[in-house]
Amino acid sequence: MIPVLLPEQLRSLDAASCRSVGEIALMRTAGARIAALVDERLPRGGRIVAFAGPGNNGGDAFAALAELGKHHERIAIALPVGRRSAARADAEDRAAAAGVRTISWSEIEARERAIARAELILDAIYGSGARLPLDETARDAVAAIAACGAPCIAVDLPTGIDALTGAIPGIAVRAALTVALGSLVPAHLLDPARGQIGKLVLAEIGFPPELLAAIPPRFVTFDDASARAAMPQRDERADKRSAGSVLVLAGSAQFPGAAVLCARAAARAGAGYVTLVAPSAAVAALRTQLVETIVVELPADPREGSALMRDLEARHKALAIGPGLGLADEVGELVRERLATTLLPAVVDASALFHLAKHLEILRGRSVILTPHEGEFARLSGEGSVREGTRVERLRAFVARTGVATLLKGRDTLVDDGERTYINPSGTNALATAGSGDVLTGIIGALLARGSSPFQAGALGALWHGRAGQAAQRQRPVGVVASDLIEALGSALP
Repeated sequence: MIPVLLPEQLRSLDAASCRSVGEIALMRTAGARIAALVDERLPRGGRIVAFAGPGNNGGDAFAALAELGKHHERIAIALPVGRRSAARADAEDRAAAAGVRTISWSEIEARERAIARAELILDAIYGSGARLPLDETARDAVAAIAACGAPCIAVDLPTGIDALTGAIPGIAVRAALTVALGSLVPAHLLDPARGQIGKLVLAEIGFPPELLAAIPPRFVTFDDASARAAMPQRDERADKRSAGSVLVLAGSAQFPGAAVLCARAAARAGAGYVTLVAPSAAVAALRTQLVETIVVELPADPREGSALMRDLEARHKALAIGPGLGLADEVGELVRERLATTLLPAVVDASALFHLAKHLEILRGRSVILTPHEGEFARLSGEGSVREGTRVERLRAFVARTGVATLLKGRDTLVDDGERTYINPSGTNALATAGSGDVLTGIIGALLARGSSPFQAGALGALWHGRAGQAAQRQRPVGVVASDLIEALGSALP
């Protein structure tokens, strides 16, 4: 996983790196990274207008303009500045020497003429260091960027966004691309800020790796390399059980499809052996749908059902429990009894969450991950609906109180284990379809069976699930259904 730093951690890292590497060297590297992205957007050249704020974020804009070739028309609109850092002064001097035209914010007619023919905007007003709400000048600058209509590259973070929470307390820039310099902050991945970010690029600018490694991250995410490294691998000599065996307790006469989706997803996510236990009323339908899965009938007598589950658990490596089970009292008794005593790592979803709402103490200290959507989480937590901007704090408080790793579903799915919070970058509206959560449960169950910890299985599962949604949506822009996600897992593998 890669760290996602708190804004104050990023400021400390930047300060320490300036002492180690040099402030001017860091800004020059940042300018080169930004310039390369501008060249990708406008390879034949064009008018670039940079809104340069008063601090080093504005300095990065000057550094970028200095790096761009003369085939671009380069204009900097400089907002009022106080004391200039040595790095910013160097960037401004280099930009002037390279032929960059600078217009003061107070030159109203000149700046309006410049903006009118802009082909690309650089937003370097405040970035992650913004004090919110924005002052009047910054608000006017953001409004001018919006009115211009040209695509925008945001330097560090679109101006107007809270770098920690992703909240937007007023007006904010909507970027086509955001270049995060040196590290991500939570707002790069959290809603509602994510809607303003556009494409996200993390650019290395020379922070010494040992300084970054010394910071204990409270947030983490995956990039391609770290996801591939974390994905459990099947041994060359594996048989079907050692490859990962998942026991699924799911389904009912009313909801057999949930069990089908969960079991199929577990198999497609790499489990070599999947056993589904379901009530007798659902078994016939399930056996016609699941030709690769062993379907076992759950006895009506609770004691016999528990004995059956206990025997099967001894021959499997992970338990997936809940999809489509229903809300009957006897089902709840079985769910609670097995989760209180099983030695298997477990993923708990859907109906099982309903039956656990007032019995979470049985899970403390166990190898379990809960996977509620916001409605289920409101009931589990006993604290009602989750207001926008409070997802992180609500999840952390719940995990701290219960001691149970939890995945909170959403476009910015979160996974927390009490030590760190994973923010998932792959969420998509393609996942807004019935049965999508059952697929996620199967994926996580397979990852648990293949050796991942509950936290890692939740994080990898969320990433893979989202990427499957993206892949399915490319094939079918409208009408993605849950079974499409399962079939896309192979092509979406991190």
